[in-house]
Amino acid sequence: MAHFVKNLKLTVSLALVSSFLLACEGNDKAVDEKLVDGDQIELAHNDWEESLASTNVIAQVLEEIGYDVTLTSVDVSVMWQALAEGETDASVTAWLPITHGAQEEEYGDQIENLGPHTHGAKIGLAVPTYMEDLNSIEDLDDQADKTITGIEPGAGIMDSSEEAMEVYDNLADWELQNASTGAMTTELRTRYENQEEIVVTGWNPHWMFQEFDLKYLDDPENVYGDDESIYTHVRQGFEDDHPIAFSVLDNFEWEMDDLEAVVLELAETDDPELAAENWISENQEKVQEWISEAQELASESN
Repeated sequence: MAHFVKNLKLTVSLALVSSFLLACEGNDKAVDEKLVDGDQIELAHNDWEESLASTNVIAQVLEEIGYDVTLTSVDVSVMWQALAEGETDASVTAWLPITHGAQEEEYGDQIENLGPHTHGAKIGLAVPTYMEDLNSIEDLDDQADKTITGIEPGAGIMDSSEEAMEVYDNLADWELQNASTGAMTTELRTRYENQEEIVVTGWNPHWMFQEFDLKYLDDPENVYGDDESIYTHVRQGFEDDHPIAFSVLDNFEWEMDDLEAVVLELAETDDPELAAENWISENQEKVQEWISEAQELASESN
């Protein structure tokens, strides 16, 4: 795992520099000492860009304070089951209350919900803006070969799309196509560049809304729900086993703009570690907010 960018040049006055930076001149790290000694933690994530972004950021922060962090990519349904069975330690990937609501209902009493770290997430059906006459799900007729280009089966947005096909009579003979997220965006790019019709399962934050001119279709039946938040979950017993890491995860919270900044750089560089590293180096005060309580816990235990 990449470490924080070195040799950050301080451009603000010393009076405004946080104490954690003052402790080591020219050091861009939020801490200058390890709080644990190589304790192992596994974070589960899926291949959504926002999942890669948030997971890599929090993993690098945990590594900086001394943890040995393993990142494991799994399908959404597997991730929830693994947390419930204690086979992985934590995840910062759950969209609630709609997208992963079914998984929360099935496994929620077997894992610990630490609350949201990001607000303002959204899902729905999206189309290119050049499909000018299409503005609502109710407008769908025979466009795009009557196909919704989706992502992995079992993802919450796929469950919502299956429900939409039952709720909206005009979608009765449509097909929901399963694919990987990467395959979906590849198909979107191909059709977009050729100005061809396509309907995709869309969500924010995602780089495709930065890369392409897209719009969500109105959802008068509110099948896809209102805006959501992205949550942190840990396995049962995690706090007892790793109280310092638990504290960091419990205090992990940032704005949608922060997450989207990492997602966009990830899309441009195809390097989630570098995108996370760059964001961390530029946002040390926020990182300090996440680790302050952990530093106190470590001090008390010494």
